Amino acid sequence: MRTLLLILIGALCALSFAPGPLPASLLSVLNLLCLAFLARLVLQARSSRRAAADGWGFGTGLFGVGLYWLYISMHDYGNMPAALAGLAVFVLAALLALYPALACSLTRLLAGADPLRRPMTAAFVWAACWTGAEWLRGTVLTGFPWLNAAYAHVDSPYAGWAPVLGSYGVAFMAALSAAALALLTLPAEPRYGQRNGSTRKLSPLLIVFPVLLTGWWSLSNRWAEPYGAPLQVRLVQGNIDQGVKFNPETLASTLAHHQQLSLNPFPATPPELIVLPETIVPAFQNQIDPALWDDWRMLARYTGATVILGAPLLDPASGEYANSVIGIDRDTSHEALLAGRPDMRYDKRHLVPFGEFVPPGFRWLVDSMRIPLGDFTRGTTAQAPFPLKGQYLAPNICYEDVFGNELLPALQPDAATGTPGATILVNVSNLGWFGDSWALRQHLQIARMRALETARPMLRATNTGVTAAIDDGGVVIGQLPVYEAGVLDAQIQGMTGLTPYARWADRPVLILCGLILVLALLARLRRRD
Repeated sequence: MRTLLLILIGALCALSFAPGPLPASLLSVLNLLCLAFLARLVLQARSSRRAAADGWGFGTGLFGVGLYWLYISMHDYGNMPAALAGLAVFVLAALLALYPALACSLTRLLAGADPLRRPMTAAFVWAACWTGAEWLRGTVLTGFPWLNAAYAHVDSPYAGWAPVLGSYGVAFMAALSAAALALLTLPAEPRYGQRNGSTRKLSPLLIVFPVLLTGWWSLSNRWAEPYGAPLQVRLVQGNIDQGVKFNPETLASTLAHHQQLSLNPFPATPPELIVLPETIVPAFQNQIDPALWDDWRMLARYTGATVILGAPLLDPASGEYANSVIGIDRDTSHEALLAGRPDMRYDKRHLVPFGEFVPPGFRWLVDSMRIPLGDFTRGTTAQAPFPLKGQYLAPNICYEDVFGNELLPALQPDAATGTPGATILVNVSNLGWFGDSWALRQHLQIARMRALETARPMLRATNTGVTAAIDDGGVVIGQLPVYEAGVLDAQIQGMTGLTPYARWADRPVLILCGLILVLALLARLRRRD
């Protein structure tokens, strides 16, 4: 019964990661209450094994409901039988739940059976264990940090910690606050006396107020400075059905559809940048009619804008291919496009396991199941931003923006060329595989967190949604309705300067968590002696 209750609480927590069923104003509160409920049970668990079971139940509910949209991809588009697709989602949720299980077990082990004896220690141990488990989930086996607790707090004061400590720092502060709430609800221990017991329970709340005040201050602080003139941009959402998108017979018509959208009546100030979604060219550059590339070159010349779009690019000499973003302007040559070597090119670095590459040791499984998967080539870490009108654009593709630390190299100034690093982030995605599900809105929350961490605006051009323009404070300044073809025109100001997180990445919060856990372990060993 206890495990079932925690599965339900985890499922409820899944509602906190994007507006939809609940308004944005309630997401942070719901997430804190669910984490506090779990923390209370864990801190009172009779053993670390019981605490692990609590964490596993919570995690299974969280990931089973929060990632339900994977069922749509496997069943509706992958033609997997409904029962098998449902089982696959459950198995994945059960495996991901091992991370909160680890956090809960370690918390109980290090905090001891009497959290009110050292309530401040218990609160910090819980926060360190939870954050450490989140980091492991985002790192091990290429990582999958979707539903990081931080994303529930994009519209709360906790978001102010993003430019300082990143998303894991936000998760730490939220978990610390949840532990303080949990300790507040624990029954008083008679041996401490009524007054002393109440003081012990209240003491962790003394940490919460500085956390919130610092977050508020950070949100009001400008972590970067405007760079150059604002850029007029147009973001294109094609809304192409997945069954049509990759059909060779409809390739020309889908490209014409995107070109027509790109040429929709312009606002008073014409766009200087037109961004289109991931893989709008769904074939290698030398497999399509060369005249189609000329159409894009002519569009760039006619509008005077730089066109950014997604396409897989093949190196004919080596046979290697990449999931790429290219920039086309009035000077881009026909030959460069056919060769897959335009001056502005970005190759995806963080590939999707089993979608874009086969993990080492699993080729036998793929071969036995006769799954037609190839291996895309990973892009290098150092890829130059796209220069445009005095701004520098750093593209990323699909779920690459889930990995905040991997966006940071593009922000670093280049002393050799004197360029300031990326001033604007650009994400191109195709989430059409997941239908009109929570995945679209969850991904928007993730993009907002990246803008907060880096103090850079984020442009999102997607096939089915959510196409949006986000400013350097993580505020959505414009977005398109999902599953509707259209364009979003916006003016974006590039930014320069490095936030503390952009300078030091996840190192400070990991050092903090490691220090807390080491001190807690030493204290436990002393108690045993």
